[in-house]
Amino acid sequence: MASNTGKKNVKRAPKQSVAAKPEIAPKPDAAPLDLAALRERIDGIDRHIQELIGERAQFANQVGKAKGKLAAAVDYYRPEREAQVLRRVVDRNDGPLNDEVLVRLFREIMSACLAQQEPLKIGYLGPEGTHSQQAVYKHFGHSIHGLPLGSIEEVFQEVEAGHADFGVVPVENSTQGTIQSTLDMFLTSGLKICGEVELRVHQHLLSRTGSLDGVERVYSHPQSFAQCKAWLRQYLPKAEKIPVASNAEAARRARSADDSAAIAGISAANVYGLKSVAGPIEDRPDNTTRFLVIGRELFPPSGNDRTSLLVFIKDQPGALYHVLAPFANHGLSMNRIESRPGHTGLWQYAFFIDIGGHVQEEAMRRALDELADYAQEVKVLGSYPVAIA
Repeated sequence: MASNTGKKNVKRAPKQSVAAKPEIAPKPDAAPLDLAALRERIDGIDRHIQELIGERAQFANQVGKAKGKLAAAVDYYRPEREAQVLRRVVDRNDGPLNDEVLVRLFREIMSACLAQQEPLKIGYLGPEGTHSQQAVYKHFGHSIHGLPLGSIEEVFQEVEAGHADFGVVPVENSTQGTIQSTLDMFLTSGLKICGEVELRVHQHLLSRTGSLDGVERVYSHPQSFAQCKAWLRQYLPKAEKIPVASNAEAARRARSADDSAAIAGISAANVYGLKSVAGPIEDRPDNTTRFLVIGRELFPPSGNDRTSLLVFIKDQPGALYHVLAPFANHGLSMNRIESRPGHTGLWQYAFFIDIGGHVQEEAMRRALDELADYAQEVKVLGSYPVAIA
């Protein structure tokens, strides 16, 4: 991500000089300001913020020029640099705005600065209005060109072909577990994981009428049905439940009949002209989906990273123990392990393993060297910044 650099290396245009920072609040012992004076102070702060954003955008543009003539916007994007910037935002935050709000604001500023070169093209599971689209905006900001696609497989294909710079795909849900179709794509794909997004998922029942009365069928993605089982059992026990490819597709279908409803995010209601009947209706209030950002290359360490591995083990006693032991021996924490059929032979399995650390770090390199003695094959799927706020 193009971002601030040292002033000694960049000549600033005269019009970008910024006035001294205005006094933000009166001293505690000063008389309280009246409403007009407070608004004047706010207007002054707004002008100062706008000047600083313009100055940052100009420096970001200079950084892009310093990198030379690159092929496309994807060549300017540095996820490790963005992660470092956002962590500093969190570290500096003393309120009153919370970390999530400030991270979102700075993400949008960085997104707009990068788009000066060219907007990134991001593929995701569509159509418009899905939780995948929300994850795209949370990670990349709104100054991108979104590519809604029909399936997770299509997201992989478009990134592999270079039609999309990156893709965003769901990989696991805190309530329902792993999205197996995403893991299976990594068995044959050469794409790398470049980042992760954690999205708090709130489900709503949406309909054209906005009423629960008369609802005879409900459309949704199978994962969303599973996340709302208890609510559906209590309030719509007799309604037909029809699984579709995405929640946005569910909303699209529900808008065509008064006796139909959809389970989807509230953003789908805005896109497809539906009303919220009830929500949030997920069974667990902490319902969260983790998404992966997929691209065509690995990026350098950010300082707080996770590495995802695909390990095919040899059929021998204690094989899994020997696979995991090197990480423990080198002080690396395993965050997750999942087995899947390896597609290499009958009853052959591959293990997806998430480890704290980056593949370029010494401890990780040593652990992987030891792992090679016991594994049939080790594939580094990616080393990427841990999700922020």
